[in-house]
Amino acid sequence: MSRHTYETGIIGNCAFLAHVHLNTNISWLCWPRFDSGFIFGGMLDKEKGGSFSILPEEDYTSKQYYIENTNVLVTEVTCADGKYRITDFAPRFRLYERYFRPLMLIRKIEPIEGNPRLNITCEPVGNYGEKKLKAVPGSNHVDFFGLENTIRLTSNISINFIMDRKHFVLNETKYLVLTYGSPLEAPLQTTAEEFLARTISYWQQWIKNTGVENMYQAQVIRSSLALKIHQYEDTGAMIAASTTSLPEADKSGRNWDYRYCWLRDAYYILNAFDKIGHFEEVDQYFHFIANVTIRENGRYNPLYSITGGADIGERVIDLAGYKGNEPVRIGNQAVEHIQNDIYGQVLLSLLPLYVDRRFIFEERHDSSKWIQKILNQIKNTIDEADAGIWEFRSMAFHHCYTSLFHWAGCRAAIKMARYIGDEKLLHTARELHDKAVEKIEACYDPKRKVYTHAIGRPELDASTLQLIMMHYLDPASERAKDHLKALETQLKADGGLFYRYIHADDFGKPKTTFLVTAFWYVEALACVGRLDEAIENFNQLMQYTNHLGLLSEDVDEADGSQWGNFPQAYSHVGLMNAAYRIAKKIDRPSFL
Repeated sequence: MSRHTYETGIIGNCAFLAHVHLNTNISWLCWPRFDSGFIFGGMLDKEKGGSFSILPEEDYTSKQYYIENTNVLVTEVTCADGKYRITDFAPRFRLYERYFRPLMLIRKIEPIEGNPRLNITCEPVGNYGEKKLKAVPGSNHVDFFGLENTIRLTSNISINFIMDRKHFVLNETKYLVLTYGSPLEAPLQTTAEEFLARTISYWQQWIKNTGVENMYQAQVIRSSLALKIHQYEDTGAMIAASTTSLPEADKSGRNWDYRYCWLRDAYYILNAFDKIGHFEEVDQYFHFIANVTIRENGRYNPLYSITGGADIGERVIDLAGYKGNEPVRIGNQAVEHIQNDIYGQVLLSLLPLYVDRRFIFEERHDSSKWIQKILNQIKNTIDEADAGIWEFRSMAFHHCYTSLFHWAGCRAAIKMARYIGDEKLLHTARELHDKAVEKIEACYDPKRKVYTHAIGRPELDASTLQLIMMHYLDPASERAKDHLKALETQLKADGGLFYRYIHADDFGKPKTTFLVTAFWYVEALACVGRLDEAIENFNQLMQYTNHLGLLSEDVDEADGSQWGNFPQAYSHVGLMNAAYRIAKKIDRPSFL
């Protein structure tokens, strides 16, 4: 049985993110925003998705790699007539005291051996493939009309060859520059080369300023680079993934749109960036969370658009789907869910304002009012069943995970209340903290020595690994060790993998393991002192990356196949946090 992996790499500049397939096609690119309709979506529909490929006349083989410590991707193609190299990147560098991150994709094509004959196909589409764009040639460019802004392809390749899809001999370096809105109004070759050099320099310098422990450096660096370009810099939002409707398992119907910002993820992502010493990203994400939560007077939504909106209702669109997996969904119904753990996570996300001196005092204005408003939300919902972390669509429980984050959020509120000297706030936080403890303990099954997924329910859930990782349970205690053993007896899979849960949900029983829970398991092993097992499991998990070291959301235990939206920010955060936990337990000095 062959192992299925996603055969794409990603490039991006914190304004957009594109997937480049091993077959040279830009198989996914949404413009002008992460959550806009795609202009290239062959990943979900080869007929309607448009294409942007650079292919030889005959059969070929290809390989991909990143220029070291960058998000600049190289695809090398070998065919009977020769060999050539495509360097794909999204320009990003400092310019005029700010970041230059245009809606511009640059493809540099270099001959390596022989005289390969190539064909350029560039057919962007609109409205998720429903709209064909009109191609109008110019002297050295092609304009594509039909969207709000013009898409332009600028090149030193014959425009007639591109328009007529004619093959040509590659005997010198060629360039393709695709833009949305503002076209390239500068010399093609020198500008592309300058942008490439400055983009490479930017990413390599960014990594030099990254605090990486000496274990698993290569993996953490790639995860850091992938995570970075999932941030929409204009607002600071972090998306869960750049794709929609890549199924959690083949023909499962579990096809979701992840191009949005989940408040739950804030806690984990902020932790990951903080651990690698990148304050800028933490600061930007904090301001996104602040802008969303300060203005909300009622419930918080579990997720928001990258500009902080909540108008992301779910709908099904007419596309073939990834490998025939329907439905293809746009938007996410989870925006309507009751998920009460998010209030604790927002409080945890605010805590650095009071313990990290890199934040200036003015950013803590109106603290009491803000913190009290979030605590009121915990007070109003602490006795309420919710959809939980796994976003059940037709079931509600009093989840252990929700109560854990009420507990953790209240602990954060206690620290903040002490900092600002607000006794009333301190009293409220303590009361709610104690009530959250009662809720967590109501999930404990003394016969099995394990915390179940919800009050009154027998099922187990990997999210309760967090009881150990967040030190609700003392990792050195027998209760923590017993809880971990009970979870691994039921949820641990072969090859270091771990199931979220194995009981039926809205779509039946899950068929694949969830990668971030496997990294949580690694962390929990390290916490309780089973360090050799933590390292062994971490090493096993490294076999589930694709050819570029990128991680999916889900992995099939049977054959190690990748499934779910890709790459998954959550999975890379899990890797980064697990590597950090192991390194700190070993306590070796870092290289940097």
